[in-house]
Amino acid sequence: MPEDKELIKEILNGSQAAMEVLTRKYYKTIFSFVYRKVGNKDIAYELTQEIFIKIIQRIQSYSGKGNFNSWLFTIAINHCRDYWRSADYKRTSIQSELPETITSEKSSVSYIFDRKQSREQVKWAINRLPDYQKEAIILKYFHQMKIKGIAEVTNTNVSTVKSRLKQGLGKLAKLLDRGEEDAKQNNR
Repeated sequence: MPEDKELIKEILNGSQAAMEVLTRKYYKTIFSFVYRKVGNKDIAYELTQEIFIKIIQRIQSYSGKGNFNSWLFTIAINHCRDYWRSADYKRTSIQSELPETITSEKSSVSYIFDRKQSREQVKWAINRLPDYQKEAIILKYFHQMKIKGIAEVTNTNVSTVKSRLKQGLGKLAKLLDRGEEDAKQNNR
């Protein structure tokens, strides 16, 4: 597969085929990120289509500096943030807030992604995180981005990303523990 810079050069020269190759190369990655953010396949499909339209419209603004993958995720994140602020989102979603006081006996949260949690439980818990923590966790653990890359994509500094990851993982651990307790009580 051709390098991203070669594809971009061809796209800027009007190659439709190069745009198709670039889209195929990154579509699944961007779709999976958006789906994990919004939790609805239909909405994720629509937003991903809109993101690739923005990519086509703004491809000339990519300077060639930095990682193209980071540039794509920046567009995806900003588009999702725009969606959260939109009237469409406010009309179709009821946002539940995370309770402030949840206690947990666990001191280590790295077990969250290693445990045999059902996908639905993890998805449920991630969707209850504040958006900025959800972004950091999805990029780090589902897209294997480095902390520095997450900071670049989310336009924050490294220490902020580390803080968001730590706090988000703590909240996930508490939510998943609470979910297990609820399931045990329902089975009695």
